Amino acid sequence: MTYLLALGDRAYSSWSLRGWLLFEKFNIPVQTRFARLYSDAFPKMLKEFAPARLVPTVKTPDGVVISESLTIAEELASRHPEAKIWPSNPTHRAIARSLAAEMHAGFGALRDACPMNMRVSYSDFVPSEAVEKDLRRLEVIWDRAREETLSETPWLCGEYSAADAFYAPIAARIAGYGLKVSPSAQAYVDAHLSDPAFRRWRAMGMVDGPDQPFYKRDFALQDWPHASSLAVETIEHGPSENAMCPYSGKPVTHFAKIEGRIFGFCNALCRDKTVIDPAAWPAFMALLAD
Repeated sequence: MTYLLALGDRAYSSWSLRGWLLFEKFNIPVQTRFARLYSDAFPKMLKEFAPARLVPTVKTPDGVVISESLTIAEELASRHPEAKIWPSNPTHRAIARSLAAEMHAGFGALRDACPMNMRVSYSDFVPSEAVEKDLRRLEVIWDRAREETLSETPWLCGEYSAADAFYAPIAARIAGYGLKVSPSAQAYVDAHLSDPAFRRWRAMGMVDGPDQPFYKRDFALQDWPHASSLAVETIEHGPSENAMCPYSGKPVTHFAKIEGRIFGFCNALCRDKTVIDPAAWPAFMALLAD
């Protein structure tokens, strides 16, 4: 038995994104269970993870149920020291844990005013004074972490750590609501938006089902930052260059034109996630490079 991970909507569930990244970015094998928030399927899914009520929740190979993303991070770090979920340097590790804990408990104004919605980016959202205060605090702690750890990577404490996984949804909020931050903070946001794992999560979130009405806001829309620059469109018919889906290896039934070439996929989901962001999917990019 491997780990089982319960998650909600990719586009909206910020805590789910954190939980998933803790496995995806550190190469820890996991099977996922998804259910849409505010649906009958959600409590039904969680019956497999009793007594959990929220996502993310993990069931370990030995059957222990762990809720809360910070606890999940610590337990995975204990069970998989080779994954280096936290920095190996004790000082850097302390800073990373402090950052994650502050994210876990803080920034309430930003989180309340700007619920994560990775399907849109707004151009005319006006942050309140409380939201601005949260943004300034983020600038301070992000800069301080990079200074104290002498990070030479885009990440807060050197190599990507659990602290970065915890701030990935903040990057999505800053992008989604067009929030203004300092150049150094924006560079950190851009690192998340460019990260292949983050991009795959967002691409799947774009095709995860219909919009959730709870997250709709009446602001003007703009393009999502770092959107794919490749020319893409879905089409009804082939033939395609490839006979087998690049993901499943099954015969192709659905088609897309990408950079003027026709490719096939085994179902609508494989096609649509690729159309959203082709460069996020190594298996497809290998096909495109042929």
